[in-house]
Amino acid sequence: MAEAEETEQRFGEFVVVRRHGFVAELVLDRPKAMNAVSTEMARSLGAACAALGADQGVRVTVLTSTHARAFCVGADLKERNSFSDAELVRQRPTARGAYTGVLELPMPTIAAVHGFALGGGFELALACDLIVADSTAVVGLPEVSVGVIPGGGGTQLLPRRVGAARAAELVFTARRVAAAEARELGLVDQLVDEGADRDEALALADRIAANSPVGLRAAKRALRLGHGLDLRAGLEVEDAAWRSVAFSADRAEGVAAFNEKRKPEWPGE
Repeated sequence: MAEAEETEQRFGEFVVVRRHGFVAELVLDRPKAMNAVSTEMARSLGAACAALGADQGVRVTVLTSTHARAFCVGADLKERNSFSDAELVRQRPTARGAYTGVLELPMPTIAAVHGFALGGGFELALACDLIVADSTAVVGLPEVSVGVIPGGGGTQLLPRRVGAARAAELVFTARRVAAAEARELGLVDQLVDEGADRDEALALADRIAANSPVGLRAAKRALRLGHGLDLRAGLEVEDAAWRSVAFSADRAEGVAAFNEKRKPEWPGE
């Protein structure tokens, strides 16, 4: 498969997808509101993720921000304040679609976090497989401080990262966690110098994208579906994922390239 060219596509006003070869960059681009997730932005995120999920040429997706001091500050509370109860109910599927869109991307995903990643902003990062954060990052789920709960997956994704008790403490106190402690607690996976989060995340994506796209998607599927199952059930999930790739063109190319001591040229099928 030939490497894809550099392209850019805008989804609505606030979301951009940039292609860097086999890596897609999903860009939060609402800088005037520190990337607060409005209804329009949520709808655009869902649409962008649907397009990325259908694109077999994307091997890794990196979630980034154009705002200098924030990854994403969560839901647009100014917009929410204007909603009637009925409007809030109608908006809920659109909001959920943004978070599940990122969560259900079939390829490996990396969040590049700097500055504030709070509430729904941190939930977007948690929806990714890996989080690279710079030294300015501040993360947290403060929803109970405004009378709600994390509604973008936070109550489910955070304990899967840090355990039930630690997640409970963070959700119940609504506290913000600075970068160094976030790394220590496992809230982020890699801590880098200020301003280096995007470059480091894209470099990590390039290293991942060198591997079989068929293998990467199957490995993600096994990791996600097997989590929380007992060992026997988890091994059945793994076996099903293995069978889906064992007779693929990628597997044949990978074995041939290894034996011929050359770099594989993945068919992607």
